Amino acid sequence: MDPAFTPERSAWLAWVPILATAFFYVLPFDFQSHQALQFLPQAVAYAALAAWTARNPGITARLGLRPAQLGQGLRWGLPTGLILGAANVGVILWLVPRLGHDIGFLLGTPHARIPPAIMLPWFIVLIALFIEVNFRGFLLGRLLALAEQTAVPGAAATGLAVGVSALVFSFDPFMVITFRHLHWIALWDGLIWGLLWVRLRNLYVPIVAHAVEVMVMYSIIRIVMV
Repeated sequence: MDPAFTPERSAWLAWVPILATAFFYVLPFDFQSHQALQFLPQAVAYAALAAWTARNPGITARLGLRPAQLGQGLRWGLPTGLILGAANVGVILWLVPRLGHDIGFLLGTPHARIPPAIMLPWFIVLIALFIEVNFRGFLLGRLLALAEQTAVPGAAATGLAVGVSALVFSFDPFMVITFRHLHWIALWDGLIWGLLWVRLRNLYVPIVAHAVEVMVMYSIIRIVMV
């Protein structure tokens, strides 16, 4: 039997990053300003991922990272990333200023301070890989596994799991503090990437889409604003 189809253990670990994110927002504002605490939910998530990995066989298949899936990941991920990148550039550069919100702070983000030769493409690809393994592969996948174990109806389970994982992604403390009001863009990104992962069970799709989207946004916004 394929180990990926054996009963999954410790899917409840998906609650750990959710609770860690919620815990951050109940901390006093003085504590929230500490950079180390901003990365706490993600650090806790990777620890939970490591614990889940140690308890289950067939990890690459469960996450959707079989080597044979790479071709499909590129076919779906490239156009998705290009479309989302172009749409989000329009939102940031045209819509957000017309709604009276500042975007000048983007020049001071860690991403803007890193030289393009480092960001493009390898650092962006690395970021996309780690984030998607965390939020789609681990968090979303384990939420769906929990739903299956508790007999939640399929459509309701999918909608709830995709929605929760997208919200946790959008409200990641580093995301909120770094990108301020623009962190909401991560919500619809997370919904789209999550639905694609559920539909195809192929983590290469959101990884490629995420990386391509950020490359498009980073390149255009840097050219326009710098």
